Amino acid sequence: MATDFAVSLRRFLTHHLAGLRGYSPNTIASYRDAFKLLICWFRDERNIPPERLTLELIDVAAVTGFIAWLRTSRHNSPSTCNQRLAAISSYFTWLQAQDPARMACCQDILQIPSSKHDQPAIAHLTVEQTRLLLALPDRSTRQGRRDATLLATLYDTAGRVQEVADLTVRDIRLEDPAMVALTGKGRKTRHVPIDTNTATLLAAYLAERHLDNPDHDDRPVFFNQHRAKLSRGGIAWILRKYQAQAAAPTLAGAQLSPHVLRHSRAMHLYDAGVPLPYIRDILGHVDLSTTEIYARASTEAKRKALEAVYDQVVSAELTEWNQDPELLNWLTNLG
Repeated sequence: MATDFAVSLRRFLTHHLAGLRGYSPNTIASYRDAFKLLICWFRDERNIPPERLTLELIDVAAVTGFIAWLRTSRHNSPSTCNQRLAAISSYFTWLQAQDPARMACCQDILQIPSSKHDQPAIAHLTVEQTRLLLALPDRSTRQGRRDATLLATLYDTAGRVQEVADLTVRDIRLEDPAMVALTGKGRKTRHVPIDTNTATLLAAYLAERHLDNPDHDDRPVFFNQHRAKLSRGGIAWILRKYQAQAAAPTLAGAQLSPHVLRHSRAMHLYDAGVPLPYIRDILGHVDLSTTEIYARASTEAKRKALEAVYDQVVSAELTEWNQDPELLNWLTNLG
């Protein structure tokens, strides 16, 4: 007979995350992996096999011990530990509404603090690096025109790679105001305005591929030679291919991925003065605090640029007060 933990975990992963919240398979897999590790910890560290693991055994001490085990035995980074803790916290947030009798225990677990760690710098391209990248596809060839349109759409929408891979013809609006409908986490759709040049590339691309016919609304926008939609890996490969062709060392040696291109668009928007709430809506963030990383990153970059010239203007030299005989005499005679 299944334990209460086994039953509730199955409901959480399938009915709640997949059904009600509409999370992607990748997100659900991340939650699943966190609980697989927790189950392994109970089995190996506390000698409690999976078939005997009940909700009563999962308390603050257990979760805290599990996070410490991730850090010390598995050598996980603070960010990975926080990711595992976030999955567990999400489960107990859901559980307290399902089983109010366990609310106190759930809330104790929800109070466990995250691991502290330095915020990593956000990898992004400069405007000039981005311009060089988008100019690399050979627009005199059919494949080059597809790739130029793909990279422009990926950058201009600041979409996640899966969102762009999932685009269908009906998601593209070329009439003024031109925009693209992206469906992201939780199956939430947002409409992102696109620039005139990106709209022009998309219009020419759809016409060339005969995708602008009304009966093609459900066709994927970007597809391979077998007419199957491009995968996340396929789009990442195209990006790496063009980076390898780059003659400019600043682009050839840059950290680059579809998500870096998304970060780049967000940073360029912020530096151009676009308010954070607008950037949040374009990126599809739920909470403005998530978007604020771009403000912090931009401020940090400016601080470092200022520090590079600061010593040339302001001197930090100070006379050692304890070498001043007049000051020492005054202090001695004070009072």
